[in-house]
Amino acid sequence: MTLGLAVSALALAACSEKKSETPETAQTAPTEAAAPAANTSAAAPAAAGKPAPDNVDTVSGAKFADFTGDAAKGEKEFAVCKTCHAVEAGVNKIGPSLNKLVGRAAGTVAGYSYSPANKNSGITWSQEKLFQYLENPQRVVPGTKMAFAGIPDAQKRADVIAYLASQ
Repeated sequence: MTLGLAVSALALAACSEKKSETPETAQTAPTEAAAPAANTSAAAPAAAGKPAPDNVDTVSGAKFADFTGDAAKGEKEFAVCKTCHAVEAGVNKIGPSLNKLVGRAAGTVAGYSYSPANKNSGITWSQEKLFQYLENPQRVVPGTKMAFAGIPDAQKRADVIAYLASQ
């Protein structure tokens, strides 16, 4: 039993390890003025706390539409996620199956015990919302059970989302 707990602790630590950005992976915010958000009720800056379910602003200012995801590269990046998630339907691990994630309401995979924060978030997982969430999951869903610091590199997030969208 002790061995099982140790393995689980190491798996969670691997999921939550945050890599530092290098100049090659750092993303900069677009320099052109962004178009006004479709939802004007979300006037607060993205970093001011939990964003609304329909708000997709990132802390870095990066926008999903500015990136083209590569599913093959995303599959390689997803290797870290496999510790806790599967992409096969009905296969829940420490985290829920991510099969057919894009377009699904948060907290709805059968047989998985979600945190109340995730289950009651009101989020539908669009590619744009996933882009925001994967930057910093605890910011988007405070109280989530997902012990993962996020993917700071916007291109890598777009690649992982392309991979997930293909499942």
